[in-house]
Amino acid sequence: MSLQSTDQIADLITRIRNAVNVGKNVILVPTSKLKAGVVEVLVKNGYIASFAVVEGEPRGMLKIIINEAGANAKINEITKVSKPGRRVYTAAKDLPVVKSGRGMVIVSTSKGLMTGREAKKNHLGGEILVKVW
Repeated sequence: MSLQSTDQIADLITRIRNAVNVGKNVILVPTSKLKAGVVEVLVKNGYIASFAVVEGEPRGMLKIIINEAGANAKINEITKVSKPGRRVYTAAKDLPVVKSGRGMVIVSTSKGLMTGREAKKNHLGGEILVKVW
């Protein structure tokens, strides 16, 4: 089994979505800086409880705790917006609002990964990676 995925963010999002759908609390995902950045934004905004990097061979793993045992997941829907065949870029003024502000988008900007609100506040556009609510 190969640890390399064609689209690493789509793989991460699919694993999180599947875990939420079946009620799993903890998942392990092969790590990368981009995946860790996306999960860090989700943790900062309260969609995921916590995460940690577990070192290993041939590659480390991200241990993602979606929610505490006995609690409901805070993620209702999580989707990948920009895909390898169709990248979605936007200017700061055109960043989408998800579910009337109850959700968020994660944007890859020149200053790193951040939410759509942060990007709009900093007048930064970029590639829209993930939509979550």
